[in-house]
Amino acid sequence: MAEVAEHQYTFNISMSCGGCSGAVERVLKKLEGVKSYDVSLESQTATVVTETTLPYDTVLTTIKKTGKTVNSGEADGAKMDV
Repeated sequence: MAEVAEHQYTFNISMSCGGCSGAVERVLKKLEGVKSYDVSLESQTATVVTETTLPYDTVLTTIKKTGKTVNSGEADGAKMDV
């Protein structure tokens, strides 16, 4: 079995405007270990691809610092607590 080279975390976030999604993008851009991210205002989601060293909880906490409500989250396809 191949070792996992990255994690994919998906969050459902309440975002009402472009400023909201922009705030989430800004914090993800600064977070060390993030390889890529896609924040969608339309689908109210943020998909984050990270190094294996960046835990789910750190990404979750970083997104919550924007003041946005995180409704649900997944780590590599498994439902996680928010």
